[in-house]
Amino acid sequence: MSILSLLQQAQNGQGLANVASQFGIGTDKAAEIAEMLAPAISGAAKQKAASGGLDALLGNFQGEAQGALFEDASAAASSEGQAQGAAFLDSLLGGQEGRAALEGVAAEKSGLDFSMVQQILPALAAMAQGGMQKSLPDDSISSMLGGASSGGGGLLGMAAGLLGGGAKGGPDLSMLTNMLDDDGDGSVVDDLLGKFLK
Repeated sequence: MSILSLLQQAQNGQGLANVASQFGIGTDKAAEIAEMLAPAISGAAKQKAASGGLDALLGNFQGEAQGALFEDASAAASSEGQAQGAAFLDSLLGGQEGRAALEGVAAEKSGLDFSMVQQILPALAAMAQGGMQKSLPDDSISSMLGGASSGGGGLLGMAAGLLGGGAKGGPDLSMLTNMLDDDGDGSVVDDLLGKFLK
């Protein structure tokens, strides 16, 4: 299930509407932001994996308690939820400047005020992170991290598997790969930030 599908199916399909109501905007606007956010997360995550940061990437998805951000829109929209989502985006995008650039593009394309996007984008990121944590149990992540340090091609082999190269004997990255192949075409190479910035 892709990141966008996770967001669309959150809270029995009402997650985006619930987040929108928290900020007093239309569900269509929340959906529009989600449609831009999902490939941005996917692309940034794959770039991080390709540059040798797969262990840090997987670390973002540890801590199943964060699943509450996926299940409760008010938790994701809270100041704590927004802070969690902002930290998640910062870790993927190289800091606050990268997140600000993403927020600027999202504001321009959606027509929402920048100050609104600064709140709803991290909230949706927190919800996505929570959904990914629920889909990737901690024991699965531990297995992936273990594979990164013992055989199976190491981190480079894992990154190759994530990016479509495959790594025999390595950890099973299929769940993560499916999430990061945001357009569902079987390729995790073409969903980079360029897609978001079109």
